[in-house]
Amino acid sequence: MDLYKNKFRVESIRLNDWDYSIPWWYYVTINTKHHIEYFGTIVKGKIILSDLGRLTDELWTKIPEHYPLIELDYHLVMPNHIHGIIIINEETVKTGHAPSLQKHNLGNIIGSFKSAVTNIAHKINNIEFSWQPRCYDRIIRNEKELFRIRKYIADNPLRWKLKKNIPKIY
Repeated sequence: MDLYKNKFRVESIRLNDWDYSIPWWYYVTINTKHHIEYFGTIVKGKIILSDLGRLTDELWTKIPEHYPLIELDYHLVMPNHIHGIIIINEETVKTGHAPSLQKHNLGNIIGSFKSAVTNIAHKINNIEFSWQPRCYDRIIRNEKELFRIRKYIADNPLRWKLKKNIPKIY
């Protein structure tokens, strides 16, 4: 950890030499602060979303409306986190001049999504809600990895009870 303005900060776990606006497939996991279960519960291996969970799911599916070059693949809202696959596409934008590339950065997309959920939680649902800083992301390197991640997302509710019953050892 490094000091920044007399405070410790955790170094980024992102790939150092990677431009996160590059058209690619990205797997992300975003957790609630302190892993508080705002979004619902798991019953018999299925997620039952709360009102905020349903709104979170809806806001996730609307990401391409705000970022037209973005596509979404599998995603799942869990009680205290969300998993999703984001595809950043490249498109030439016609301006009447030389073609220019319009880029979207993964960090900006995730930040905008987190902000929208937080605003709804605070304003509409009057919930003291917050996310963990940052998120986990992974650059999906090949089709085999994509299928493994899709299966992990789809099976996540089935593993919930197993994970909850594992004692934490620190």
